[in-house]
Amino acid sequence: MTSRRRFFFQASGGFLGSALGGLWAQDREAMFPRGVHLAEPKVRSVIYLFMCGGVSQIDTFDPKDRRWEGKLIDAIGFGDNQASMVRPVIPCHRTFTRYGQSGIPVSDWFPHIGSVIDDIAVVRSMFCIESNHIPAAIESATGHRGRLLDNPSLGGWVNYALGSANHNLPTFVNIGRATSPVQLTGGYLGAEYAATPFRSGSTPIANLNSAAAIRPADQERRLDTLAKLNQGFRDQYETESALTGRLRAYELAARMQLSAPEAVDFSGEPDHVKSLYGIGEKDTDDFGKQLLLARRLAERGVRFIQICHGGGGNGQWDSHGDMQGHAPLCRQTDKPIAGLIRDLKQRGMLDSTLVVWTSDFGRTPWSQNTTGRDHNPKGFTSWLAGGGIKGGTVHGSTDDVGYRAVEHPHYIADLQATILHQLGLDAERMVVDINGRPVRLVKRFADPIAAILK
Repeated sequence: MTSRRRFFFQASGGFLGSALGGLWAQDREAMFPRGVHLAEPKVRSVIYLFMCGGVSQIDTFDPKDRRWEGKLIDAIGFGDNQASMVRPVIPCHRTFTRYGQSGIPVSDWFPHIGSVIDDIAVVRSMFCIESNHIPAAIESATGHRGRLLDNPSLGGWVNYALGSANHNLPTFVNIGRATSPVQLTGGYLGAEYAATPFRSGSTPIANLNSAAAIRPADQERRLDTLAKLNQGFRDQYETESALTGRLRAYELAARMQLSAPEAVDFSGEPDHVKSLYGIGEKDTDDFGKQLLLARRLAERGVRFIQICHGGGGNGQWDSHGDMQGHAPLCRQTDKPIAGLIRDLKQRGMLDSTLVVWTSDFGRTPWSQNTTGRDHNPKGFTSWLAGGGIKGGTVHGSTDDVGYRAVEHPHYIADLQATILHQLGLDAERMVVDINGRPVRLVKRFADPIAAILK
């Protein structure tokens, strides 16, 4: 017997569900083939470092001479309204030192990263379209502008395409507060491909530990019963991506009770390793713990580890008022990032791990009548290190004042295509059919940045 309300719910769900279910099945069948597309993937894990708010390329990795300081320059095409305007170039007060055999100049804000520059390929000619933080963060995460479609994030693509290398840990992890939840989404691929949130501190995964009073055998019986109930629920509501994603997340959480506590336990890490990351030091302790956690997750087969630094609001790197706002952020991240690269290298993991550093966009050569810099999507710097990357390389350039990418410009989707390529994925084959319309996961004509690849 069934209630009148339940009868009408099921009846209406039958008509609508049949239609949606058919479309859902059609979409799933039309999705790009899973598994690697290329013969030899270069890496098995990506550690993606996103600096929230827009890092100034001029003050970090793209030095300019001082001959333009104080001079008025034509900034036509800047901003949302594309209005013509003239602004004076403000001074850069940083000192740049050439590091390593490559002699690549790095700002005095990043001396530790400078010390590992021979493992890094610096791309000085990135650009995007969006000039405000949340749209730019969405563009950098998905390779698309706007939200006409529920585009998945880069980690979501990797999650769907490659799946898990460790059944007891997620494929896609996010650590730190993002600028936009879109940076964590599985989009139209399904909620089950969204990021699993981790955090630094004594409990990186909330509500993970089971009650001490429950015996393992009883816990196993409970989980078996729950799995059967979940399967029945999943069969009844198979068109509901969010519900499927939530069920899979709970099942993953149950499996993580077996392996995740060990993965997030730093007690066995030697002091000299913790010191590499700046753990125990005032400025670097928090971010250092996040990066050490990232290394431990990569070590255990997690494919895509996204770490957002300075997130929330417009992002802490948004230095409109004074470029000195970058200084504490650089102190927080410099030693831990260099420590991550050194630690991966000494463990023999750097060849199989790709480290990527990027931001919303860059910053302008001029200010808004302050000592800070404005948003600049037209030219900024990203860098990569690790598997298959030519370390000690500088590729592309901005113009004389650091405003616009002029030599070998690369749209943000090229960076995404590069990451996918190193994972063994061909961006050209990653196409989804949505209601008869082919939709590309990566913007068409985006290509890996071949000049920085071995």
